[in-house]
Amino acid sequence: MRGPFLPTAITSGELTQGLPGALFLALILGVPLLAQTNSVPASQVNQLPLSGRGAANGSVSTTQSITNTGGGNSVNIVNSTVNLTSPYNGSVPDASTITHGLPLTLDNALKLGLRNNLSQISQTNTVLEAGGRRLIARSALLPDIGSSIGETLSKIDLAAQGLKSSALGIPGLPAVLGPFNFFDARAIQVRQTVFDLVQLGNLHGATQNLKAARANATDARDLVVFAVVGSYLQVTTAQARVVAMRAQVESSRSVYQQASDRLQAGLNARIDVTRSQVQYQTDLQRLRSEQADVEKQKLNLSRVVGLPYGSDFTIAEDFPYSALRDLNVEEALKRANATRADLRAARFAVQAAEAALSAAHAEYLPTLSIAGDYGAEGLNPAQGHATYTVAGIINVPVFQGGRVQGDMEQARATLNQRKAELQDTFGVIDRDVRVAFIDLNSAADQVVVAESNVTLSKDTLVQARDRFVAGIADTVEVVQAQQTVAQADNDYINAVFEHNLAKVALSRAMGQAELTVQNLLRGK
Repeated sequence: MRGPFLPTAITSGELTQGLPGALFLALILGVPLLAQTNSVPASQVNQLPLSGRGAANGSVSTTQSITNTGGGNSVNIVNSTVNLTSPYNGSVPDASTITHGLPLTLDNALKLGLRNNLSQISQTNTVLEAGGRRLIARSALLPDIGSSIGETLSKIDLAAQGLKSSALGIPGLPAVLGPFNFFDARAIQVRQTVFDLVQLGNLHGATQNLKAARANATDARDLVVFAVVGSYLQVTTAQARVVAMRAQVESSRSVYQQASDRLQAGLNARIDVTRSQVQYQTDLQRLRSEQADVEKQKLNLSRVVGLPYGSDFTIAEDFPYSALRDLNVEEALKRANATRADLRAARFAVQAAEAALSAAHAEYLPTLSIAGDYGAEGLNPAQGHATYTVAGIINVPVFQGGRVQGDMEQARATLNQRKAELQDTFGVIDRDVRVAFIDLNSAADQVVVAESNVTLSKDTLVQARDRFVAGIADTVEVVQAQQTVAQADNDYINAVFEHNLAKVALSRAMGQAELTVQNLLRGK
C-alpha cells in the first residue's frame, strides 16, 4: 500500500528525527488514507416498479350501444364511437407536411400517425430511458477510471484531538503540528468489480426491461394504427351521411316543388305544401349538422396524425362493405398469441422481475473488486515522487439488519404480480379476438338487413311519389316514405362502419396491425 508522504515542514523538528515520532505521524495521517482506499459500499438490488405494464396510461377503444332510429323498417344497430385518451389523441404537428387541399390516403395517414402521434413519441422516449438505465447498470461492472490532482495546506491542533504528551508517553510532543503542505496528483485511478452477482442481476433485469420497453413501443404502434384508422373511418362515415343527406334534401326539395306546382294548379291543399316544406327545411338542418360533424371528425383525425394546424385536406379513400374471408377464430387466436407485442412485453417483465429476485438473493454473497492508482506526491509538484497503489477488496456481508430479506420480499411480490399480469394478458388477447369476430358477424348481418331495407324503402318512396302525382295520396305518405329512406340509409352506413371498425379491432387483436389492417379493410 502507498503510505502518506511524511512532511518535514512542521513546527517541531525534533519530532521527525526519532522513530516514535514517525510512527506517530503514520498513525495520524496514514491510517485514514488506508481505510479510505479499502472502503467499498455494499451492493444493493435495484427495485423495480410493482407493475410491468409500460402502456398503463392512455387507451384506444370503442364505445358501443344498441340503438334503433325508429320506424317500422329500421333495424337495431350496434352504434360505435372510437374513444381516444391521451396520449393517443394528441400529436406533434409536422410543419413540413403540405396537405392544403390534397387528398389524404389511409396509407399516408398511417405513416403520419406512426411518426407524429404523441403516444409513439412517448414510447420512443421510454425506450431511450430504459436503454439509459441499462447503461447505468452495466457501468457498475465496467472499470471506473479517473484522475485527480490536489494540494493541501494543513495545521493540526493535537491537543484539541485529545493527543497530549502526558497521555501518549511521547516527550516533547507539541500542541500543534504545522502548517505543512502536501501535494498529490493521480494520473490514473481505477476501480473494477471482479465478482458481484447483485450487479450482474441488476444488468440482466435492466436488459429485460429494455426488451419490455421495446415490445411496449411495438404494442403502442398497434394502438396508434387503431386510432388512425378508426378516426379515418369516422370521417368517411360522416361523409357518407352527408352524401345520403344531400340526396334526401334533393328528394324533399323535389316533393316540395311538386306540391307547390299542384297548389298553383288547384290540385291539392296548402297543407300538403306546408308539410313538404317543413320536411325540406328539416332535411336542410340535418344536412348542416352532418356537414359540421365531418369537419369535427377531420379535426380529430388531423390531431391524431399530426397535420399542421388549420390544414385543409380531403379524404381520398372509401371502404365499402366486403365480407371477411379465409379467417376464423382459431387461426386468429394462434396468430395473436404468436405476434402480440404486449404479450412479449409481459414475458420480458416477468424475466426482469426474476432477475431482480436473483439479485436480491445475491446480497448475501461476498463481492470482490480491485482498485489502483498511479501518480506523484510530495511537498509540492517540484518535489514529488512517483507512487502507486494496488488493492484487492473482498466485502463479506455479516449482518445487515434484515435489509436483504426486505429486498427479497419486495422482489418476490413484484414477480408474483407480473406473473399474474402475464396470465391476464392471455385472457385479454382471447377476449379481444373473440369480441372482434362477434362484432364482425353481427355487423355483417346488419349490413344484409340494412341493404335490403334501403332497396325496399326507395321503392316505397317512388310509389308514394307516383301516388301523390296521380292525386290518390297526399304528402303525408310521401314524407313518411322519405323518412324511411333516410333511416334505411343511415342504418346501412352505420352497419358498414361497424363492420370495418370490427376489422380494425381484429387487426389490433391479432397484432402487427400495421401490416394487416389495410388488407382486411379491402377484403383481402
